[in-house]
Amino acid sequence: MVQAGPTAVVTPLLIGRKEYLAFPEWDVRRLRVKVDTGAFHAALDVAAYELHRGADGQLVARLSLCLDRKHPDRRTVVHAPVVKMVGVTSSTGVRQERPLLETTIRLGPVEKRILLTVTNRSGMRSRMLLGREALAGSFLVDVSRKYLLRSEQPEQRT
Repeated sequence: MVQAGPTAVVTPLLIGRKEYLAFPEWDVRRLRVKVDTGAFHAALDVAAYELHRGADGQLVARLSLCLDRKHPDRRTVVHAPVVKMVGVTSSTGVRQERPLLETTIRLGPVEKRILLTVTNRSGMRSRMLLGREALAGSFLVDVSRKYLLRSEQPEQRT
């Protein structure tokens, strides 16, 4: 006889094409993200990053984050272990080697471990792209709306 354990049906959270998320491990409380179902990985904007080996020999990234466009001189520095280096082709067709990191995000009531790469996105409006790997299984995207988690009021289409 096969015992069936408790099965939890998880209903994906409806989000818009733009939202705000947090990085609890890095004490980053609010970062605007663009939801990009065409991107595989999430990509985080960094002003700069350095790679070094930790005491245990693991590769670690020191990230300098500029979280406020109005105050680019204000930086938040975080350290994160590098899962591996990956080759990424940007939307402009340029191939780069980027560090792949794993961290926890909080988007609305959902906390989830995701993989993300880091790059300079200073010319872009959003500090982060949230790709389909991070979205899978947890989120449904309404591309006609944005900031659905900010309030419960229906938003007018733009």
